[in-house]
Amino acid sequence: MAKPNKKGPTKTVDIFCQSCKAQLYKYRKGGKGALVKCFVERISQDYTQTPCQCPNCQQVFARETLIRGVAAYKMIGGKVFFK
Repeated sequence: MAKPNKKGPTKTVDIFCQSCKAQLYKYRKGGKGALVKCFVERISQDYTQTPCQCPNCQQVFARETLIRGVAAYKMIGGKVFFK
């Protein structure tokens, strides 16, 4: 399997916690589909203190995993939204 593009897309989206609306990441997302995973190398700004945990309400919103040999966060359905 091919690795994701290092440079990635130029369009950034803001990712927020669904329960408390706190901002979690600024992420370079490609495509117009749902947010299923976040490749760690594409996160441009990280507002969390511990990985995959909301800094405000301490809710776990993702799981750390390897996708195509690259570190990524797999989002739990309904825990985050993006604009």
